[in-house]
Amino acid sequence: MVKLTVDNVAVEVENGATILDAARKANIHIPTLCYFKELNEIGACRICVVEVKGNERLVAACNTKAEDGMVILTNSPRVREARNVNIKLILSEHDCYCTTCVRSGTCQLQKVANDLNIFSNDYETRIERNKPHGDFPLVRDAGRCIKCMRCIQVCDKVQALHIWEVQNTGSRTTVAVKNHKKLWETDCSLCGQCITHCPTGALRERDDTEKVYAALADPSKITVVQFAPAVRTAWAEAFGLSPEFATEKRMVAAAKALGFNYVFDTDFSADLTIMEEGSEFLDRLQNGKALPLMTSCCPGWVRFLKGQYPEFTDNLSTAKSPQQMFGAVTKSYFAKLLGVRPESIFCVSVMPCTAKKHECSIENMNDACGEPDVDVSLTTREFSRMLRADHVGVEGLPECEFDSPLGAATGAGVIFGATGGVMEAALRSAYFLVTGENPDADAFSGVRGLDGWKEMTCDIKDTKVRVAVVSGLKNTRKLLEALKAGEVSYDFIEVMACPGGCAGGGGQPIHDGEERAGSRGELLYKLDRENPLRFSHENPEVQTLYKDFLEKPLSHTAHRLLHTDHRAWEMPQESEE
Repeated sequence: MVKLTVDNVAVEVENGATILDAARKANIHIPTLCYFKELNEIGACRICVVEVKGNERLVAACNTKAEDGMVILTNSPRVREARNVNIKLILSEHDCYCTTCVRSGTCQLQKVANDLNIFSNDYETRIERNKPHGDFPLVRDAGRCIKCMRCIQVCDKVQALHIWEVQNTGSRTTVAVKNHKKLWETDCSLCGQCITHCPTGALRERDDTEKVYAALADPSKITVVQFAPAVRTAWAEAFGLSPEFATEKRMVAAAKALGFNYVFDTDFSADLTIMEEGSEFLDRLQNGKALPLMTSCCPGWVRFLKGQYPEFTDNLSTAKSPQQMFGAVTKSYFAKLLGVRPESIFCVSVMPCTAKKHECSIENMNDACGEPDVDVSLTTREFSRMLRADHVGVEGLPECEFDSPLGAATGAGVIFGATGGVMEAALRSAYFLVTGENPDADAFSGVRGLDGWKEMTCDIKDTKVRVAVVSGLKNTRKLLEALKAGEVSYDFIEVMACPGGCAGGGGQPIHDGEERAGSRGELLYKLDRENPLRFSHENPEVQTLYKDFLEKPLSHTAHRLLHTDHRAWEMPQESEE
């Protein structure tokens, strides 16, 4: 143990702990900006500098190890002056039009500047400019970049994609796309982790809210919105509401308040996905077809595979994601029930994901009527911004049920939002499809948890099924390399691009320095336990859909509407080969 003094408070910390750790243990606040625990501890911004008695130079608290006998001053005149100078220098290179920034109110730079009482700046302003690509789902605003390098670190260390790099030196230093490429020319997975780890508004998703507002105002359009499983865990975080109050039923009421005609649940099409994907898995397993089968629900993962490991494309399930299945069913089956042309329906999805914006634009994902099956995909953040813009009083919302017939869902559908959830849901129904009996609903709980790479062997009617679950693209790369080398062998693999699955998705609310995938995932499993239906094949509305329209899983109609050819489109890297 190490004993030191921080602002006259005696503190004892573990060997290897930093001065910042010691200060936090003593409940003493040291401002940080570039710091992100276990990801970016490089002391680049110099906002966390402190004075160590006996040292001539100020040191960065985030990466200076605590030593026995240290006497630390966190707010001396030297420290305050240094922080003020450093923050003003950063602000001199920053676009400070905060009122028009997507991160206004949640920007870490804005908070630190306010906390340090910075209301003027004498340094010459010099702002880097770039012209974002209008169509690409990920937008970088160079004028708001503070060169903290968090985006580089999360892309390199967590996702292993290496999209970003530091370019130039000295005052010309900038963060840019590696090898001087345009962002849309890279094999970026669009996972959005760089957005959620950026402390400012330098990185954001393309805003599509105006398209939705236009549809809501168009009397000729029937507006339909679907909510992904993970969104219900986070939609009201921006308003400071507790999960206990911010239920999925109040989420429905919020969407109704915006003016949507129908509010449905993507959990419904998650159950539908299990019927198709589970049947596809059993077909491959029983008939000696290409294994392992790899889930295709996550478009960030699909982009990663096609850009980095295209040789595994045929291992991807042909089943569309729940988002796209929902769109296809809405503009075919539901349009038929309403007696309207599919083109009159405007289908919106609210997703915890930025890659979904690309997925709904893939041409061969649109099979219902020749137009987009899903017209617009919004992130959870965009939905929250719409609620603010429309002055929806979220604190006083009643509880409303999802509409029918695309609103019923099982516990298996809701756990899609957590890593391992797709696999568990699939195994629950695969067991039934083989044996005719339901297993214990928690029989496959071994695939749960935040470990980046999990594996399990399941016994389904004397057949051993080897499964693996990975989340985070660095873990995914490790698994695929092990597969290529023959070091591991599986029958079924679930992959989620974002650590922790969709609960930690790149479209979720941002809480600087805080990861909430775990707590959001726990809420999803709670909702699963509380649901009287925990098996996808028991969803009554899915059963009706097959009876009245699709006939059975893997039927001709199901293949046409609910399956896709992943080779029908290319990533930039594929095009170059």
